Amino acid sequence: MSGEGDSPAPQVEVDVLVEAGPWASIADAEALVVRAVNAACAGALTEYEIDIDGAEIAVKLTDDAALQALNRDWRGKDYATNVLSFPTPEVAREGGDPHLGDIAIAYETLAREAEAEGKPIADHLAHLAVHGTLHLLGYDHEVAEEAEEMEAMERHVLAGLAIADPYAETEPVHP
Repeated sequence: MSGEGDSPAPQVEVDVLVEAGPWASIADAEALVVRAVNAACAGALTEYEIDIDGAEIAVKLTDDAALQALNRDWRGKDYATNVLSFPTPEVAREGGDPHLGDIAIAYETLAREAEAEGKPIADHLAHLAVHGTLHLLGYDHEVAEEAEEMEAMERHVLAGLAIADPYAETEPVHP
């Protein structure tokens, strides 16, 4: 029940494009991504004064080949990775561009990691969507202190989605 002064958390317009990969094998993958992105934005609002009302984020659900090409072309790293984030430049945001940036997630890497870590693939998808969104909002993990802050926010957001701590020690699953 909302109090008189409560207002609903701002919602971000999330455009999900399924480009390649067997994403249909994850029930409601697109809706899960939208929910995770909005939860990450709401969680970040508790830390920063970020005006995200009317903001937009594009998420591409694709395959390892596409992520490898993006990683090579934009980061100079010629291998597939699980998630990449491309924040809209600060100057564009200051100019009023509502687009916060783009996120790309690779199905094969997502599935391999989820299986190796014994996690439900849908939970790992939500984690990567949250992780990518936090990068768009300025979080990073290049330095230990920043990594701890980002991981704490990920845990907080995922707990709100009833998803277990992705950084908890787990026993690897062996075939």
